Amino acid sequence: MIAPTRAWKRSGALIAGAALGLVGVGVSATPASAHTPVWTVTCSEVTIDLKAYSARVTNTVTVTADGKDLLPTQEFGREFSKTLQLPEHKAEIEVRLVVKAGDGDRFSRDETKTAPVCESPEPSEPPQEPEPSEPPNTEPPNTEPPSTEPPNSEAPPAPAPSTPPLAETGGSSATPLIAGAAAAAVAAGAGILVVTRRRRAARG
Repeated sequence: MIAPTRAWKRSGALIAGAALGLVGVGVSATPASAHTPVWTVTCSEVTIDLKAYSARVTNTVTVTADGKDLLPTQEFGREFSKTLQLPEHKAEIEVRLVVKAGDGDRFSRDETKTAPVCESPEPSEPPQEPEPSEPPNTEPPNTEPPSTEPPNSEAPPAPAPSTPPLAETGGSSATPLIAGAAAAAVAAGAGILVVTRRRRAARG
């Protein structure tokens, strides 16, 4: 009865040791799979997302762009998330992320990525200026009445008479006056003649 008991004890010790070994391996492997540093780089920004780090230690993160500090060293606990704007650049630049985990260097990260140049939008065509329109007529309207004169057209000259004008043979309105004056003159002459003869007879 003593031999079987000792065998069982030895078997139990081996099983317990194996179980502790597996547990130790699992514990040591868990932190490695829990730390998840994720970061992306575009032409204009850097996005950092660090999760499942140990909150019982001090962790730090640093970001540089083209050798200059984009994010000075900053401490964080279990998680860290941030988006950083890159400076304008006309050529590709190197962006470096350094994460130092307080629970071991095996969980730290030192990685570099390249930020491309942002493509500038194509210049749009300038708007076409409208053609200048004629200025409005500011002169006052012509209020003069329309001319009633006939158009200035020269009348053709009257044709010259082909024969000399005929002598006037008819009487005029002055004929009776002339006749009366002549009769008075005749009567006056006759009277003078009679008087003259009487004077001569008286003298002789």
